[in-house]
Amino acid sequence: MKSDAYQDRAEAFAAGLMVQAAWPLLLLAAALMAAPIIGAVAGPQATPISAAAWLIAAASAAATLAYSALLVFDALLFRLMASHASEAAAGAAVDEVLARMRLKPPSAGGRSLDRRMAGTHRLLARQRIAIGLFGAASLVAAFV
Repeated sequence: MKSDAYQDRAEAFAAGLMVQAAWPLLLLAAALMAAPIIGAVAGPQATPISAAAWLIAAASAAATLAYSALLVFDALLFRLMASHASEAAAGAAVDEVLARMRLKPPSAGGRSLDRRMAGTHRLLARQRIAIGLFGAASLVAAFV
């Protein structure tokens, strides 16, 4: 793969991750701002189902925030990768950073850009599940 194309792919993926980390935060903020209005319209809910749903919504909101933080961290790692001329050098630099932070063992071995992106796509899927669970639990809590 040509190094410019590699760097462009890594940089574009990092930029996309920053967007993916930001929009759920805006959605959660909007939901928190709308909660009092929904509560006023729906009236007070004191059922065990609504209480459990609020707890699930709170836990999934926390999970969404955690996944967003991980995505920002991954985006920074992909930007680090994009700053290197070759994929091998970029992978070694990222592995070194992760080893220094004690997040991965030093002998983790080099992974390709595609494998690293696939791992991040799994993280994105988990974030989307968490935000979907937040939305569903919030609706149940507000109207049941």
